[in-house]
Amino acid sequence: MSHDPAQVYQPEADSYLLLDAARKEVKAGDRVLEIGTGSGLISCELSLTYDVVATDINPHAVLCARSSGVTVVRSDLFAGIKGTFDLILFNPPYLPTQPDERIDDWLEYALDGGNTGRVVIERFAADVGLVLAPHGRILLLISSLTGLKEVIDLFSRLGFKAEIMMTQKIEDEFLYVLKMIHS
Repeated sequence: MSHDPAQVYQPEADSYLLLDAARKEVKAGDRVLEIGTGSGLISCELSLTYDVVATDINPHAVLCARSSGVTVVRSDLFAGIKGTFDLILFNPPYLPTQPDERIDDWLEYALDGGNTGRVVIERFAADVGLVLAPHGRILLLISSLTGLKEVIDLFSRLGFKAEIMMTQKIEDEFLYVLKMIHS
């Protein structure tokens, strides 16, 4: 199977914002996991210097990232991931999406955040502790459309301290990179 670029989330402002945050946060010796790598932009750049593993549920994204030299596993979030990671990166599907807005293709996995925009983020939050190393950090990109307070509250209830690491205004929304550590 060859990958169809039209079925892969191509880097946009959110990808570059998360990449900037990752560059600032990653430290020597970190084992890095990127969930939902898409084109592989972030993992490809970080893997030049750091130990990086990436995942994506989309087979087209997996092939695209592999063609850039990324170590990538086809996986739904953390399924099939072994070991722990010091830094976990995730640019989730964060757009609130109503059933009649769904496009029913592989690209949908990169965009559809469910009715609230937090459906995949909630699944991520519930299981991230299984692969996060002690003193590990999470960088999560969200939109103001996703509900900043709701996402921070979600992670707080799970024992994480969240802070806004970076913000960028894009058209009618704000993008945030949240940095979370277990408190």
